[in-house]
Amino acid sequence: MAGTGNGPLAGVRVVELAGIGPGPFAAMLLADLGADVVRVDRPGGAGLAIDPAYDLTNRNKRSVLIDLKADGGPEQVLDLVEHADILIEGYRPGVAERLGVGPEPCLERNPRLVYGRMTGWGQGGPLAQRAGHDIAYIAVTGTLSMIGKPDEPPVVPANLVGDYAGGSLYLVVGVLAALHHARAEGGSGQVVDAAITDGAAHLATMIHGMMAAGGWQDRRGANLLDGGCPFYGTYETADGGYMAVGALEQQFYDEFIELLGIGDTAPARKDFARWGELRAAVARRFKERSRAEWTAVFEDSDACVAPVLSLREAPAHPHLAARGTFTEYGGITQPAPAPRFSATPGAVHRPPAQPGADTDEVARDWGVPSIRTDETRGTG
Repeated sequence: MAGTGNGPLAGVRVVELAGIGPGPFAAMLLADLGADVVRVDRPGGAGLAIDPAYDLTNRNKRSVLIDLKADGGPEQVLDLVEHADILIEGYRPGVAERLGVGPEPCLERNPRLVYGRMTGWGQGGPLAQRAGHDIAYIAVTGTLSMIGKPDEPPVVPANLVGDYAGGSLYLVVGVLAALHHARAEGGSGQVVDAAITDGAAHLATMIHGMMAAGGWQDRRGANLLDGGCPFYGTYETADGGYMAVGALEQQFYDEFIELLGIGDTAPARKDFARWGELRAAVARRFKERSRAEWTAVFEDSDACVAPVLSLREAPAHPHLAARGTFTEYGGITQPAPAPRFSATPGAVHRPPAQPGADTDEVARDWGVPSIRTDETRGTG
């Protein structure tokens, strides 16, 4: 079947109550996959200090402007909900209820609605009402403690592990699973409680198993995958760049040390007492050439070595360029939709939604006259 270009979620309607962080990213992912995402923006914006034209998490969406604190505002949202499949909100627990758009009135209006809730701490528990950000959520789950060198403070992995991996992606999995249930015979809508703490903890499932089996030490920089291993880490090059090494399996390691030029002198990889010596030997060798030179050495090998590229450099990498991992739309280079679908590919087809710019278009397409602008109402 030829690809339609609409994405596998074409026909799915999503209402996103504007916020910042993982909620908008989750809604963007649904939009990238073809869902019709309508973002309900509030007067004054959502609080993110960025020009809306560059907020890529709002690409492929449309925006309507509704003041939930004004008379009639909640009812307008409920009118949208009546025509939606999914709603996403990221308020503190209880806020949506106080605004009149909590699960009860929404599901009463649309019993098959999937009501997705994105928070850091979750809807219940002692910290549910506490403010927080990504760093605090991954801190209490133990995830942050694993990242960094043993003699230095934990390294903050931007907001990728908490907000987006532990938050957005789990919310998307949750609402799509719930949508599958709602559309099944006898199915119904439900509430999806996606907490960053739950997701960030879940991401470490394999590590907990390794720890229980005695194969992982509960301390930073002492294990196979956390920088403790000399053949799984990063090394500085002569020009101040870095190379990433992941030569875990014996055959890949053998090729690595051979191409690095220490095959005859390197200590045995399983001689843990000499790991420090091995690390020093690898580091010395990498410092003898530039990042570009080492990239050329390892380029056609199975040594599992790659250059560490910056955000600006990454789109030009030959492999990523060949796959179209990045795309340009509206003059902005940005990651392309992922994953790939053979019959229903996703695409970037709209720039970031400008607050309120699509109100009348959505009112027409969704059949929700209550949100139309005063000017439009006056003309019929």
